[in-house]
Amino acid sequence: QVRLVESGGGLVQAGGSLRLSCTASGRTVSIYAMGWFRQAPGNEREFVTAIRWRSGIIYQRDSVKGRFTISRDNAKNTVYLQMNSLKPEDTAVYYCAASSSYYTDYAAKSRFDYWGQGTQVTVSS
Repeated sequence: QVRLVESGGGLVQAGGSLRLSCTASGRTVSIYAMGWFRQAPGNEREFVTAIRWRSGIIYQRDSVKGRFTISRDNAKNTVYLQMNSLKPEDTAVYYCAASSSYYTDYAAKSRFDYWGQGTQVTVSS
């Protein structure tokens, strides 16, 4: 089992920045990738970005390219999401996720086994 704890959400004005963190504990040696998803009210949970734990290969949705950056600190079992140039449409609950299996890509919810509790990000216009 892997436990994920997120932090760093909050309220920010459009154009501002936030940094989310997610620390994994438990059976972390089984992690192949970690990622971030988000869910706005009335919407499905959607993929934002993910990173392969060993190679560092990154996957991103088009709407966040150039604005969001995922990074990892393997020694701390922590993944970060730096969000810049935030827009009101980025408002959502952001969830950290971990995958314990190998896939050719990680741009889908089905690739992930473990989920954090979520952290609210609100961007005001």
